[in-house]
Amino acid sequence: MRLILAIFLPWLSFFTIGRPVSGLCCLVLQFTLIGWIPAALWAVYALSQYQTDQKIAAARRAPN
Repeated sequence: MRLILAIFLPWLSFFTIGRPVSGLCCLVLQFTLIGWIPAALWAVYALSQYQTDQKIAAARRAPN
């Protein structure tokens, strides 16, 4: 669901992963028609980094 959100509303996906300042910067970038594609790519990349960070944090919490 977040991936679809990152493609169509890139700025909103930053708010869902807890990065509101990046979300505002993405919103400014998205105001231009040319900026929509870089904003969407940036949101998808940030989302993949967020998921990786979540997996690492879960692995650290898991008992050995």
